This record gives sequence, structure tokens and C-alpha cells, in this order.
Amino acid sequence: MENVVLIIHLLLALGLIAIVLMQRSEGGGLGMGGGGGGAMTGRAAATALSKVTWVLAVAFILTSITLTVIAAQKAAGTSVIERLGVPAPATSEPATPSVPAGSDLLPPSAGDNAPLVPKAD
Repeated sequence: MENVVLIIHLLLALGLIAIVLMQRSEGGGLGMGGGGGGAMTGRAAATALSKVTWVLAVAFILTSITLTVIAAQKAAGTSVIERLGVPAPATSEPATPSVPAGSDLLPPSAGDNAPLVPKAD
């Protein structure tokens, strides 16, 4: 089911790209220019290509939502690691670094602002 929807989604994407590239350019950005159409008149004439663009865009959005729902149902309650079948690493000891005790440090020798240094064993 997911593969069928994915193939339809890809075909819609390619069709949408082709339809948009076939449409006539209106000139400047945001619908400005193009000889009187666009922002100056109330509504541009709906051509067949623009209607097909709308249909493909709506179908593309619907297949996107469908793919999202299918993916969410598949992944409900599982992680990627669980789906791969890789066992989780066993942790017997915490991975915290060991900190030397206060008695293992030598007092500063170069004044009050010198850092404590470990004793040489």
C-alpha cells in the first residue's frame, strides 16, 4: 500500500513540475508585470493549465498526508534500533569519569591561585 501511494506521489511531483514549466511566465515576481494581468485586475483568467496545476497540487498534498499517516502507523511504539533488531548495549557501570579524592592532591606550591596537582605514584 505504501509503495503504491509513494509511486503515485512521485508521478504527481513529476507532473506538477512539468505543468508548471509549461505555463507562460508572467514577468516580474509576485504577479507584477505581464501586461495588465495579475495584481491590477481583479482575477486572472483560469486557463486549463492552471486548473490542472491546482488538481495536481491538491492530489500531491493528499498523498503527502497519506504517506505521513502510513509512516506514523508503521512506527507506532517502536524505535529505529528496535526495527533493525540490534540489541541494546549492556551497561554495567556508569560512564562517569573517576575524580581523584582530595587526599590524592598536592597542595599548591606557587601561591594561592595555583591549581591542585595529582601526586606522582
